[in-house]
Amino acid sequence: MQNRLRSEKNMPYCPGCGHQIATNSLTSALEKMGLSPLDVVIVSDIGCCGLIDPLVTSHTIHGLHGRSSALAMGVSLGLNSPDKKVIAIQGDGGATIGFQHLLEASRLNIDLTLIVQNNMVYGMTGGQISGLSIREFKAIKMPEESSVPPYNICELAHRTGASYCSRIIARGDFSDKLVEALSTKGFSLVEIHCICPSYGYKKVKELDAIPLKEETLINSRDAYNVHIKDSQSLFEALPHIRNTFKSNFQTSIEVIIASSAGSGVQLAADLLALAGMFAGLNATKKGEYPITVGTGFSVAEVILSREDINYTGIESPSVIIITSQDGLEKIKERISNNAYLVIDENLEIPAVKNVITGTFRKISGKKGAAITAIAFWLLKSKLFPLEALIEAAKTHKHADKLISAIKNVYLLNKKAEN
Repeated sequence: MQNRLRSEKNMPYCPGCGHQIATNSLTSALEKMGLSPLDVVIVSDIGCCGLIDPLVTSHTIHGLHGRSSALAMGVSLGLNSPDKKVIAIQGDGGATIGFQHLLEASRLNIDLTLIVQNNMVYGMTGGQISGLSIREFKAIKMPEESSVPPYNICELAHRTGASYCSRIIARGDFSDKLVEALSTKGFSLVEIHCICPSYGYKKVKELDAIPLKEETLINSRDAYNVHIKDSQSLFEALPHIRNTFKSNFQTSIEVIIASSAGSGVQLAADLLALAGMFAGLNATKKGEYPITVGTGFSVAEVILSREDINYTGIESPSVIIITSQDGLEKIKERISNNAYLVIDENLEIPAVKNVITGTFRKISGKKGAAITAIAFWLLKSKLFPLEALIEAAKTHKHADKLISAIKNVYLLNKKAEN
């Protein structure tokens, strides 16, 4: 196993970017400490600072904007090992977006190091100022806000309990300063003021010309200790699903269920997946709906298979079940002659080969239409006994209503036969 922390990848940063100096100094510091790549976890953030992932040979995690310190907290607490080094990296934008996370890590004094690469701009989105942009820089970029002071991130972290905080200016190799932070037990924060040749200060001497004070703040405080206790696995707490019903199905089938938001589509899909498991099949389920939740469409995808399911996406559905206009509008582009279409008869019926219709909304209402349509398809396809779907419905608090909606298929089937 190599001990070199810097990979052979070329730097992706703009020429002269301060992130390049920070990356080289960090990997050099880790190597000076004699750490193996397997003992280092680097959690990066959205932004130019997040380009570090392929540049190191250690474990890496790429998080959402502002969330790297929260993810690093979870890693540190989960590992609970002084032999491992957990490092979070954020830009000034990510740090201010995720302030609550980093202050919580500081307050609890979690054993990790947060490196904030402060070039005073959102570099990936055009150079907007951040909450850490100093007044002198704002006087150039946005004079109307130059009277507003920046957050003093080192002081805030220090006051909330961090063991070690320092502010440095990125010039040359500052790996020794990072070794000091990385060697501190508990939460350490290093704010690195660096240049952004595209949108910020373009030369280090420009940073030298403004009143930036390099400083180190130290608290004598114990790191947060994790108290691990024996507890039941979350998986062990789940009820065991027994193979109760027989199915002669030997391949896999991909089902899309589409209707309106609030019409029980996600629940119906859950019950279909559970029924498939009762019949000895593997199952996956995914849902899609707008952020408004209560308006618009609701779509669910269920895969049932005798074999292991290694990919949960549906490229070409086997069955499409639609019970409202919202659902039809959402997935009409996915309807083809290759799919078996189950659709409410009051909707405009697409011109495809394999179609069955039913008065699902009329007989079971808005909330029961999806589960009735699923039951109708099961009755016709004989994929597995309808009793498996009823057994799945029994697990829900509204079992009576669900079972009633499922049994409505017998009325529909009788009507179809007549």
